[in-house]
Amino acid sequence: MQWKHVTRRLACGVPLACLLAAGLAPSAASAADPEAARGAEAARSAAADRGADLPYTEYEAEDGTYEGTLLEADEKRTFGHTNFGTESSGRKSVRLDSTGEFVSFTSTAAANSIVVRNSIPDAPQGGGIDATLSLYADGEFVQKLELSSRHSWLYGNSDDPESLTNTPQADARRLFDESHALLERSYPAGTEFKLQRDAGDDAEFYVVDLVDLEEVAPPAEKPAECTSITEFGAVPDDQGDDTDALQAAVTADQNGEIDCVWVPAGQWRQERKILTDDPQDRGEFNQVGISDVTIRGAGMWHSQFFTLTEPHLADGINHPHEGNFGFDIDDNVQISDLAIFGSGRIRGGPDGAEGGVGLNGRFGKNTKISNVWIEHANVGVWVGRDHSNIPELWGPGDGLEFTGMRVRNTYADGINFTNGTSNSTVADSSFRNTGDDSLAVWASRYVKDPATDIGSDNTFTHNTIQLPWRANGIAVYGGHGNTIENNLISDTMNYPGIMLATDHDPLPFSGETLIAGNGLYRTGGAFWGEAQEFGAITIFPAGQDITGVTIRDTDIEDSTYDGIQFKNGGGAAPGVTISDVTISQSNNGAGILAQGGARGSATLTDVTISGSADGDVVIEPGSQFQITGGPAGVTPLR
Repeated sequence: MQWKHVTRRLACGVPLACLLAAGLAPSAASAADPEAARGAEAARSAAADRGADLPYTEYEAEDGTYEGTLLEADEKRTFGHTNFGTESSGRKSVRLDSTGEFVSFTSTAAANSIVVRNSIPDAPQGGGIDATLSLYADGEFVQKLELSSRHSWLYGNSDDPESLTNTPQADARRLFDESHALLERSYPAGTEFKLQRDAGDDAEFYVVDLVDLEEVAPPAEKPAECTSITEFGAVPDDQGDDTDALQAAVTADQNGEIDCVWVPAGQWRQERKILTDDPQDRGEFNQVGISDVTIRGAGMWHSQFFTLTEPHLADGINHPHEGNFGFDIDDNVQISDLAIFGSGRIRGGPDGAEGGVGLNGRFGKNTKISNVWIEHANVGVWVGRDHSNIPELWGPGDGLEFTGMRVRNTYADGINFTNGTSNSTVADSSFRNTGDDSLAVWASRYVKDPATDIGSDNTFTHNTIQLPWRANGIAVYGGHGNTIENNLISDTMNYPGIMLATDHDPLPFSGETLIAGNGLYRTGGAFWGEAQEFGAITIFPAGQDITGVTIRDTDIEDSTYDGIQFKNGGGAAPGVTISDVTISQSNNGAGILAQGGARGSATLTDVTISGSADGDVVIEPGSQFQITGGPAGVTPLR
């Protein structure tokens, strides 16, 4: 069977098959030509270095052995009309309708945990159902896995995400969610795992998309310098609200009474955002975050915060957009090795309430977040506050580090750098099923000094991004010196894998914006009434110019529409350089497209294009865009 390893892997299945598809595998010709062989080896090495260094192995249901129905996307990967194939990794999944149907696969590494990306039906009146699915290992029953559709099944129009509802309508999207479980023991490599619909597994249907298997380390021991939240009254695994104890521990650390907050292994209920009490009561909501705090857990699988109250229904929340869980951060905070599970079910609610944010605030300097799992939030991490929000506390994110993040199943962004965030990094992290940009830099104008407080010199590197169900894999809106490098991005529903744009009224682009070393697979899509078709990489100067763009050392494969697209807009994209880029199989578009209203220029060097439905390099009639260089023997079509 085929499998795909998520540790810096290519995204198309078996590593050798990926290399063959990309023309990077060894060949007799390269063996006879040492220079070609060295070039092929360098290309293989570069491709293998893409994506996050993650601890799990991922298995696609359709690549295993199964008895069930194979679901596949249509030719244009239509989204938003209850399209299971479109919303599946690799655009395929397996549906189990009858007792005895199953999906099985053989593990390639030891594992004691499982994550199953799945879909089961909504309740007739909305709100989701719970159901079980049976797990076997080498033919022996292991346990029933608990599945739920409580956080999936949104209805309405994705063009207006705040209006999406849990009340059933004809068209649905966000069909999948995930179930995870620590197993009672570890199973060695070579174990045959089976997900089977047994008697008692009584959902109308089960759709299995993929499985992650991971060998989870035992809970870490408490560092000597840390003080446990249990000493402040928190009790694990009892469903009682531990917020007061957690807040007291964090406040004690902030005041210098303890050196570090320890979160032991356990399930800890949190129903209010952790922040700093504002004695001046400035504003309707408390907008003061925590500072000078270290919070450590026993591991993201072991130390887990959860909430039972949907954010838009919670009383006394910090702010309608920020919800009733997670942490509000102002400066010099370190958080590591824990999970934050929200209970959001929608993006927008009454009175502007939303599904909550896992981590938000000004973030300031010296903040480092590592190995934090965030799920079922509206936004995983929102970095930045408007300067007008308590101006005397202004402190944009500077030098932030996010590593080992696991952001899943959100209703909006994964991690967004805004309000002047600079010199900051997201690395070796995974994002799956985000409801807006998985990663973004938004150089917004709501800053103290628009001349200097510009989103700049940020880096998104070695991240694995899968299945954003609305918006982009990675986006940059304005700023300078921002870098998108060595990421793997796959299966966007309706927007590009990578987009540079000047919508959202950002501060201007300047200097260089670098897109390098990325792999994009099955990205792009149709949106805005399904009338706008986006490329895998799209440059969209909506109202201002986008300058200084470099795209290099990138593979773009199996795009839904164009490989690289220069979009109509009020601005131009002058001087784009594109080099050492391979574009293959643009299914419903061109390899490179300049739309009729596009303005600007691009220079192509060592660009290879094949399998384009509408032509390799296409400049639409009326376009003022100029393309020089290009694939050998290819003249731009007009």
